[in-house]
Parts: sequence; C-alpha cells; structure tokens
Amino acid sequence: MDRPNSGVPAPPPEDDEFDLIAALRARFEREGGAVAPGDLGIGDDAAVVTLPGGDRVVLATDLVVAGVHVDPGVSSPEDVGWKALMVAVSDLGAMGTGASYALLSVVAPRGYPVRRLGDGVAGAAAAVGCRVVGGDLSAGDLLVVSVTAVGPVPDDGTPLLTRSGAAAGDHLLVTGPLGASAAGLRLLTGPGGPDGLQVPAALAGAHRRPVARLTEGAVARRAGASAAVDVSDGLVADVVHLAQASGVGLALAVDPVVVADGATRDDALGGGEDYELVVATPDPDRLRGAFDRHGLRVPLEVGTCTGVPGEFTLDGGPLPTGGWRHRF
Repeated sequence: MDRPNSGVPAPPPEDDEFDLIAALRARFEREGGAVAPGDLGIGDDAAVVTLPGGDRVVLATDLVVAGVHVDPGVSSPEDVGWKALMVAVSDLGAMGTGASYALLSVVAPRGYPVRRLGDGVAGAAAAVGCRVVGGDLSAGDLLVVSVTAVGPVPDDGTPLLTRSGAAAGDHLLVTGPLGASAAGLRLLTGPGGPDGLQVPAALAGAHRRPVARLTEGAVARRAGASAAVDVSDGLVADVVHLAQASGVGLALAVDPVVVADGATRDDALGGGEDYELVVATPDPDRLRGAFDRHGLRVPLEVGTCTGVPGEFTLDGGPLPTGGWRHRF
C-alpha cells in the first residue's frame, strides 16, 4: 500500500562514502578506460601513473574541512596547514615512497589568516622534504584545504606497497601506538578547553600535528613487506580495506601495548587520524630488524591475515564495526 502524500519532500537517499567511490570509479573508467598495465588507479592510498614520456609518478590528494577533520576552536591556522600537508603525504608513505612536490588549494572565509595556515604547510613540507609548487585560493563560507602530493616510483627494484598484496599467513604490524589523536581531540574539546592546559602534550600534538610515516613506509617496502595502509579512518576500518583488497581474512589481537598512553582501546580501534602505517609482511622479524637498524620504533604486531576472505575476528570474536566514513 502506498504511503499518503504528506506534501513534505522525502529526504534524498543516503550515499555511503565507499559505495560512492565505487560508482564514480565505474563511471570514470567507462569514460576514459582503465589505467595502463602496471599503473594503479582508484582504490588504493595513492595512484601510480605513467606519464607520456615514460616516467612514472605516485599521486595522492586529501582534504581537510573545518568541522569535519579539524575544529578551528582547538587547532590554530598553523596546525590546520601542517595537518593538511601531512595527511596527503601519508598516503605516499603507505605506498612506500616519499613526497617530492605538492599543490595547495585553500577555500577560506573572509578574515581567516591564510598566511598563518601557509606557515603550517611550509613547516610540514620542510619536515618531509617536499616542495610546494602551486595551487589555488578562493574565498568561501567554509574553510577547506586540499593538498595534492607527488612522489617518485622507486628505482631500487622493490615494488611499491599496495593494499592488495597481502596473503594468508602474513603478519600485520603497526608502526606505532594508536588512539592518541582521538584521545587528544576528546580532551581538547572537553572541560580542559582548547588551551590544552589539562591535555598531555603528546595527545594534543597527535591530533593537531600528525606525522606522516614516510621513512617507515620506505623501510617496510625494502624489507619485503607485502602490503600497507595508513590509519586515517581507524585501525578496524583501514585494516579491513587492506584485507578486502587482498582477498584475505583477518585475525586481529590488539595487545594493550598498541594503545597509546592516555588513549582507550576504543580510541585505538576506531578513533582514526593516527597516520601510523599497518604493514603486512610474511617475515615480521626481517621487518623489525630493518626498523631497528634505521633507528625507528619497533613495529607492534596486531594480528595475521587468514585464508578465509570476509572472516574478520578480534581476539577470537567477531570484529566490531568502527572507524570514520562520510555519508552523503
């Protein structure tokens, strides 16, 4: 039986972020075709393309939107600029390469101190050895910062890391404790206030000024890692992306050592915006040894890949859903 017409338009159907990505990917590929053999298009942390002259590059882009990714009440313009650059180049780190160049585009409300935001971008670019070479500026009602980063395809004979390279039996390790960014945001917006007087510096800094793990990604690639993804949406969400792309299952076991000091287990599993890397490898001892030789923190094991695609467990039970996903 049809519902009576109330005269009020029905809300539009909600689009899930990843369903929308899949639909757009199909549309773009119908129009322009799939990427060239050996290249990598939509569906991973970054794209890999061959230019007309034969050179190959890695491309990544990301957005920081006020009220979604940053709270201007707790993050300075310099913090916003720093974060915008770092979250874009983090995708290159997940591929096992570095950042050479970046483009910066900003939409800002009238009176917003864009020059200070640029100081933060410049500081982050210097920290990762990246040059900002262009972009665009526009006035608008909402602060939006877009960074596109470009990196090289390594010529050392080891392939780039992707989400799709993991195999059953691979171990999953993370490059550092998780949950600090989510805990920092919660405390910064809580009773302690945006001045952060009652917020541990490590937690405030993890949220305001994350650090892309470019060196860790490159070391993991050269140490025989099979796959990687950066933790932007939360450990659970991102490791599931890796498993689905690789056609494997997951058996996660998150020891308390994986949870950052001052964070909760829920922060670590679903908080997101840590920008650590989850690395799959058939030889975890080789990976740990390579990190140790380069003076990096020893990666922490969080589970294994299994041969049952779609079966995801945590500490022997069902893996809870978690992590951030946009709705449209």
